[in-house]
Amino acid sequence: MKILHTSDWHLGHVLYDNDRTDEQLSMLRQMVEIAEEAKPDLFLVSGDLYHTTDPKPAVQKMFNKAIATLCKKCPEMTVVVTAGNHDSGTKHEIFKTPWEALNVYMVGKLDKDNLESHIIEIPGKGFVIALPFINDRFLPENIYQQLLDLVGQRNTDNLPVILSAHKAIAGVDYTGHEEGNDKRVGGVDMVDVGSIGTGYDYLALGHIHKPQFVHAGKHNVRYSGSPLPVSFDEAYPHSVTIVDIPQHNAALTDDNYTFVEIKNPRPLLTLPVPKDTNVFGQWDDVWAQYENHPADDKAYIRLNIIDPENIPTNAYDKGRAYAKDKAYIFSYINYKRRAIDYGSGDQKEMTVEEFQATDPWDVVKMFAADTHNDAFDEQDMKPLFEEVLNKLRNQEDQT
Repeated sequence: MKILHTSDWHLGHVLYDNDRTDEQLSMLRQMVEIAEEAKPDLFLVSGDLYHTTDPKPAVQKMFNKAIATLCKKCPEMTVVVTAGNHDSGTKHEIFKTPWEALNVYMVGKLDKDNLESHIIEIPGKGFVIALPFINDRFLPENIYQQLLDLVGQRNTDNLPVILSAHKAIAGVDYTGHEEGNDKRVGGVDMVDVGSIGTGYDYLALGHIHKPQFVHAGKHNVRYSGSPLPVSFDEAYPHSVTIVDIPQHNAALTDDNYTFVEIKNPRPLLTLPVPKDTNVFGQWDDVWAQYENHPADDKAYIRLNIIDPENIPTNAYDKGRAYAKDKAYIFSYINYKRRAIDYGSGDQKEMTVEEFQATDPWDVVKMFAADTHNDAFDEQDMKPLFEEVLNKLRNQEDQT
C-alpha cells in the first residue's frame, strides 16, 4: 500500500495579522499535484487540519474545494482526515456521511462504544486505524492495542496496517514550537512510543511540525511535519511523506520512503543571517541588513535583536514604513530578555519564545532566586504547585 502522509495544515493561520490564504492555496494545489503524480492508495492527514476550532467559512470552503479536487483527480484513492488538538471534533464530522460517499473519512471524535468504526479497510490494500486527538487522561486503557488486535483478527491476507495518531512522543525534536519542553509540547503531554502498542506497519504521527522519524527499533514511526511553517522558528524544509509498504510486517528502509518538499511562495525569513533562528544582533547591524535586503524578495521578515533597550521606540513603524512598496512584509521584532538563572546568581539571556517554552516550575524557581526568598522550600512547594497546574490544565482540556 502506498501512503501519502501529511499533517498540521493549520488552515486559517494568520501570521502577525497577515492573511496567509495565498500560501495555503498554493500548498493545497501542490498537495493535489503530488497526489496526482504519486497515485497513493491512501491520502492521510494526521490532525490539525485547521488552526482554530472555529475556522471561518472561507477557510472551510478552501479545504472542501481542495478535497473535492483530490477526489476528482485521484478517484481510486481513499482520503482519511483526523482531528488534532487545534480542531473541533464535532465540527470535523458535520458532513461525515456525504464525504464517505466520495471515499473521504472525517474522524473527529472517539466512538468508545464502537471502536471498530475507527478501522477503515482499503480493500485489497490494507487497514487504517484512524484516531483523533484525545487527551491521554481521557483515553480508554490500551485503546491502541485493542484496535490493533481487532485489525489483526481481520487481516487474514497479511495486508499493511497503518495507525494514525496526533500525539507528542518523548524524545522528539520539537524545534519551532513556541510552547515546548521535554514534558509537554503545544499543550500536549509527552508519551512513550511504546505505550501506543505493537502490530502496526507504519505509525503516522501529527502534532510536531518538524518532519522526522521516531526510532523505536524500526524505521516506521514518523512525523510528516507541517507543510507550511507556522512560526519563524520552523526554519527547516517542510514536506509530505510518501511511504510504500509491500505487506504486513515488512521491514521498512529508506528505499520505502519519498519526501516531497512543499514550496512556500512567501517564506519566513529571520535577520540577521545566517538563517539560524538563534542568532541575534545589535539593532544597528540588523537594521543595516534589513535595509540591504532585496526589495523583490516575497518573504515575511523577522528581526532578531539583542539588548532591546537599544531598539528605537518607533522600531515597528520604521520597519513597516521601510517595507512599503516592497515585495516583502515586515512582521515582527524578536528580542532577548534577561532572566535569572536560579541557583547560580548569574544572569542568562533568554528570548521571549524561550521564556514561554520554559517549564512553569523552572519559572517559579527563577522567581524565588531573583527575589532571594529564603522561605522558599522546593520539596514542600512543588507538589502544591503541580496540583494547581494540573487543575488549570484539566480546565483547559475540558473547554
